[in-house]
Amino acid sequence: MIYFLKEDSMENEILRVENLHVSVEEQEILHGLDLTVKKGETHVLMGPNGAGKSTLGNALMGNPAYRVTKGSIFFQGKDIGALTVSDRAREGLFLSFQNPLEVPGITLESFIRAALSQRSDRPLKLFAFRRELQRTLEALDMDPGYAQRDLNVGFSGGEKKKSEILQLLMLKPTLAILDETDSGLDVDAVRTVSRGVEEYQKNQDSALLIITHSTGILSALHVDVTHVLVDGRIVAEGDASLIEEINRNGFTRFES
Repeated sequence: MIYFLKEDSMENEILRVENLHVSVEEQEILHGLDLTVKKGETHVLMGPNGAGKSTLGNALMGNPAYRVTKGSIFFQGKDIGALTVSDRAREGLFLSFQNPLEVPGITLESFIRAALSQRSDRPLKLFAFRRELQRTLEALDMDPGYAQRDLNVGFSGGEKKKSEILQLLMLKPTLAILDETDSGLDVDAVRTVSRGVEEYQKNQDSALLIITHSTGILSALHVDVTHVLVDGRIVAEGDASLIEEINRNGFTRFES
């Protein structure tokens, strides 16, 4: 059964997480997490390693290895707890991975075309699609030849992350969850990825949840709300100034 939130509480609201408990195998990782994200907002979820940050991203996306044992996830007013990963993607959810998968036999262009076709009721116009793909590749300083290579196969770490930002900009999801997108990137790659994320932020009908334990990608981005996750619980919330405090002092005061 699918439940809907009342219309007045849905206004400008993209994501609402209520009392979320998530277990992996027999171990509970998240212990009653609440989170609300509205249109046009950028939220940052920070915390030390092992806090449960990636668990939240996977649970929101519907990864069956991450079992919701209690609580609800509402996306654009709809309870999506029973939806599969594919269904959530069609609804407009997007999750980037810490370690993007390699998919032999499917080109990057074909993958993006198939994903766009799944999200649209109208046939995809090939010429317009390829023109937009070319423009986005250039914006990310990616060689146009990458579009014809198998998805992430033989890509460097930076190229894989650029590939995911390319998908983000082409698919234009309603909510993008970026999980450690700047992990392992050099300074130039972080700048390029940040430019792509800034471009995505221009769409005020969408929202962004950045999951990270570092601040490299955040320096050039506007952030509305910062959440600190420790031991599966959000223990502090604030504006972008909270990021600066964590930069200076780490997570020590939140872990006590």
